[in-house]
Amino acid sequence: MSTDATLPSTKDACDQIGLPDDVATLHAMIRELLKSLHDSEHEKEGLRHRLDQLLRRLYGPRSEKIDPSQLLLFADAFADPEPTKVDHAEVQVEPTVDSKIRKGHGRKKISADLPRVRIEHDLPEAEKICACCGESLTAIGEDTSEQLDYEPASLFVCVHARKKYACKKCQDDVITADKPAEPIDKGLPGPGLLAHVATSKYADHLPLYRQEGILARHGVEVSRKTMCDWMAKVADLLQPITMRLRELVLESKAIHTDDTSVPVQDRQLSKTRTGRLWTYLGDADHPYTLFDFTPTRSREGPENWLEGYKGYLQADAFSSYDAMFKIGKVIEVACWAHARRKFFEAKSTDADRSHQMMALIGQLYDIERKAKEEIQKRRVAEPGLSAEHADGMLQTRRQEQAAPILKQIDAWLDENARSALPKSPIGQAIGYTRSNWAALNRYLEAGYLAIDNNAAERAIKNVVIGRKNYLFCGSDEGGRTAATIYSITVTCKRLALDPFRYLRDVLAAVSTHPAKDLDELLPDRWAKEQNKLP
Repeated sequence: MSTDATLPSTKDACDQIGLPDDVATLHAMIRELLKSLHDSEHEKEGLRHRLDQLLRRLYGPRSEKIDPSQLLLFADAFADPEPTKVDHAEVQVEPTVDSKIRKGHGRKKISADLPRVRIEHDLPEAEKICACCGESLTAIGEDTSEQLDYEPASLFVCVHARKKYACKKCQDDVITADKPAEPIDKGLPGPGLLAHVATSKYADHLPLYRQEGILARHGVEVSRKTMCDWMAKVADLLQPITMRLRELVLESKAIHTDDTSVPVQDRQLSKTRTGRLWTYLGDADHPYTLFDFTPTRSREGPENWLEGYKGYLQADAFSSYDAMFKIGKVIEVACWAHARRKFFEAKSTDADRSHQMMALIGQLYDIERKAKEEIQKRRVAEPGLSAEHADGMLQTRRQEQAAPILKQIDAWLDENARSALPKSPIGQAIGYTRSNWAALNRYLEAGYLAIDNNAAERAIKNVVIGRKNYLFCGSDEGGRTAATIYSITVTCKRLALDPFRYLRDVLAAVSTHPAKDLDELLPDRWAKEQNKLP
């Protein structure tokens, strides 16, 4: 018996519905059905969009790059209705790929700072005789070549021997030489070991349990709990330095900020709870990257850290910052990368409009790139070019070239906001951009402002990578320890310094260093002293 015979036909199903004979009622029913069909299609598009984003997040590339040839499909949408006259005398021809300076390929030179071990290779005595006349050969020079080798790091024990002196005559007065101050009083680790553990975890993302195994291979048994206590002590020693760095960051004209979640272990709960690590980046005159830990994402965290700050604050559109912006002392600067990301995620449901907007935003970034390349060439030609002059050049270029494109984007948003469904992906992207429009335009006000907040996102990436390895913080106190040490290691990375060398020297000196001379221990001041820079 056929399976199809058991299924009712479409005609039978329609007959069972009992359609009304009234034409007006039929028309109303058709309209309702069409509306239901439209709603279901809209819901299906939303689900497809969410599925695409989930699959991309799990398996797809993280990059938001698109094929440039796709943007050519919308070239007519951005073409000027009236072509402008071009003064050929002022046209600057962009250098071709062949005319640009190419970076060298092949093996790079080995750093001159690395120690050299000389290994001499000589001829056997029998070969030092001339084959023609039998005379002894004379050395006339040598050929040298360099090979990079590696020797595993090793532990060593410092034996502190304090000399004791006494009087032979009275044998009462015994004097013993003082022992240098230690990072941890009567503790096992020296400053080098503490610096190594801190750098390995917070700069190289190596959790303590792995370091426990590495030390065991060297014949030293140190539990991860002990190393955790060491890191808490290191954070206490570094606290005065990070507090001074915060004072300097608050003197910046512009600060970048971002935050990310960190799981925090709670003994009273059966699972971890969510804490937050915030990053704050000072400007070029205050090149420090600091972190702060808060148990929650409430607005008190950034408000307390930024207390007393007056200037620009570049962040994402997080509502916790709104109270500070309303006061007027802190001026909001939004992020074009966040706005572009909304349209990038909407291209699976509305490719035409998403690509149009991404093309316009791409023009803003092209202006930034070309302007900064021009400033860099100017700095090479004029080494004395001041930062203020360079900022003025960038601001002028933005006012002349970026401002007209921003007006075009504004008109495009107003036009398409009327036809886009508010809860659709493209509608949400348009709504996000329009609601933050004033803050998105604010980077035109000064050359030292950035078009996006990517600097803060790059800084917070150090926490994200580390979080994947050590999984969680043991407590709120552990979160504050992480914030303090991250402040030092990420600042060293920003200044192109070796965090291990810096931490080793500072941990050996900070406990006895005069408070009035604390600035001597700041990373950039320390680097100048080490390199004997003016």
